Amino acid sequence: MATMTASRGRGQHAGLNSRAILQAAIRLADREGLAALSMRRLGTELGVKAMALYHHFPNKDALLDGMVEELATAAPVSFGGADWRDGLRGYARVQLDTLAAHPNLVPLVLSRPATTAGNHRMMETLLQSLCAAGFQPRRALDMVYALNGLILVQAALGAGVGDAPQPHGELGQTSRLAGLPAESYPLLAEAARASADRGPTARFEFALKALLAGFADSRGDF
Repeated sequence: MATMTASRGRGQHAGLNSRAILQAAIRLADREGLAALSMRRLGTELGVKAMALYHHFPNKDALLDGMVEELATAAPVSFGGADWRDGLRGYARVQLDTLAAHPNLVPLVLSRPATTAGNHRMMETLLQSLCAAGFQPRRALDMVYALNGLILVQAALGAGVGDAPQPHGELGQTSRLAGLPAESYPLLAEAARASADRGPTARFEFALKALLAGFADSRGDF
């Protein structure tokens, strides 16, 4: 055992690797919030000194970038021969579900551009599938950015980021609208009452369907 310990590189620890560090950082942020995340605190979480983490991440910014990549690439992007609409629909739902499971990390994803190699590989895979379906690369990139924008807005609403409502606040707002006097706001009150029983992602699904329909119409555009 002593020989194995001596042979490890400086800053290396048994079982400590980049993926383990990122997952521990995400767990810590999930539990205590982003403000609690520091290299020293993360080291304590992993039972190592903070300096051991710098062997894998040169600074905290690199760690944060890695966390964004870990969330974005949690599920592999693969259309698996499916229609491109179904592929994008599945991608959008998986991304939204991932962010919904980590509301404390939504502000991080919103504030940091996805510029890591893992994010780039994921986008390249998406563009390959879309170009195979007949879209030009420029249009395919527009589609990915538009779809990611929709996902992030919905995630921010769900997490209550900034001035966005708290989780399920959209349903509460709809309930308040349903209580408006029908004589003054007949259409608004009727629409709100008709929406009362819908799930929290109903409007996301509507926007997603509309977005995909618009993508199909733009296939011949350059």
